[in-house]
Order: sequence, then C-alpha cells, then structure tokens
Amino acid sequence: MLAKEEFLLIIYFVVVILLLTTFTIVFFITYQKRKNKLLLDKYEAEKRFEDEIVKSKLEIQEQTLKNVGWELHDNIGQLLSVANMQLNILSSKVDENYKTSVSDIKEVVASSLQEVRSLSKSLNSEVIEYSGLEESVKNELSRFERLQVIQPSFKLQGEGFDLDQKDTIILYRILQELFSNVIKHSKADKIDVEFDYNNDQLKIKVKDNGIGFNSEEIKKGSGMFNMQSRAKMINAKLDFDSSVSSGTSVNLIYPAEISVYE
Repeated sequence: MLAKEEFLLIIYFVVVILLLTTFTIVFFITYQKRKNKLLLDKYEAEKRFEDEIVKSKLEIQEQTLKNVGWELHDNIGQLLSVANMQLNILSSKVDENYKTSVSDIKEVVASSLQEVRSLSKSLNSEVIEYSGLEESVKNELSRFERLQVIQPSFKLQGEGFDLDQKDTIILYRILQELFSNVIKHSKADKIDVEFDYNNDQLKIKVKDNGIGFNSEEIKKGSGMFNMQSRAKMINAKLDFDSSVSSGTSVNLIYPAEISVYE
C-alpha cells in the first residue's frame, strides 16, 4: 500500500513539474514574442519618424528651390530683360565707334538672361514635373555645355514610360547632385548620361572621365547621404563604381512599378 502511495506521489510530482515546465516554456515564448513585437514596433516607429524627417527636409528644400527659381525668373530675369531692351534703344543712338562695344554688352546680357531662365527651370519643381525627367536633364546638360564647364553627351535607349511626378523630382535632384559633384570635384572634361528603359525599369548611367575617388572615404560625405536617402524614398538603387585616377560610373535603377513616396 505504501509503495502505491509513493508511486502516486511520484506521478503527482512529475505532473506538477511538467505543468510548471510547460507553463514556463509558454510564458517564455509569449514573453519573447511580445518583446520582439515591441522591438519591431519601436524600430518601425523610428524608421517612420526618420522617413518623415527626410521627407520634410526634402519638401522644405524643394519649396526653397522653387522660391529661388521664381525670384530668378521674375526679378533677375525681368531686370536683365529691361537692360537688354535699353541696350537695344541705346545701340541705335550711340556713335559708330561704340556700337561694337554695346553689341558685345548686349550679347553678354542676352546670354546671362538665357542662363538665368535655364537655371530657374532647373530649380522649379513645377517646371520639372511639366517638362519631364528627360527634358529637364537635357536642359541641365545643355546649360553645362553653354557654360563650357564640361562636355556632356546624352543617350536614350528603349521605349520611355510615364514616371510618377514626385519620383521624377527626386530622380532629377539625385542627378543634379551627381552632376554638381562631378563638376566640382572630379576634374572631368566629359560626362556621359544614358537613359535605358527596359520593361518597367529605368536604368540611368552617368560616367565621367575624372580623377575618381576612394569609395570608402566618399561614403562619409553629405552629398552621398542625400543621394542615397532620396533613392531609398522611391525604392531606387544607387551604385557607385570608382577608384582613384579611373573616373566614376554611377548606376541609378528605378523600378517604375513601385512608388513609396506619398
């Protein structure tokens, strides 16, 4: 009889231990799931916050650029237009000895007016949306050629498709930053830009013949950060291939079917 009671007692303790073990395991799993969910929610909240900060910065930058573009077009452009008209009037009244000088000044003013209008277009997001990415890039490259800062070339492959307007602005700003870096830092005298439309993907390749750079060092720069942040917003991929003294090649791949910027 005693042996039976001892046996039942052992079974009782085993069942209790199993229940406690099961409860502990279930509690631990539940706790880990809840902990992981809280960490994931925190990460997603921080990511959303960072994305909103980046979007807000870009919106502020776009509004600032738009205002500068308006000022250039409406104020500086108007002043140069008035100066050009006054020179036209003056050229008919001055002595023959000074007509050549007046004509030269007219050319400078006319050229300045053209550059101001071209620059205002490249800064105003509404003009970029209306003109489209290709025409806006061509306008920028033509401006570089007129200013003789670099010799550009533009090549188009494939059949184009419509891009989301906000994505168009972001893609253009990435390329603008890239062009600016090439002109300021690369010491290149040629830049080749290629648009390759392939199904629902646009691949943009920019290549220069400059001095190149060390990829690890350049990642620390704010220009690189700005371009990567913009690319991330529209789910685009931005890759740099460069080394010292060998020029730089940049690939920007935009999947047109996906747009995450809202």
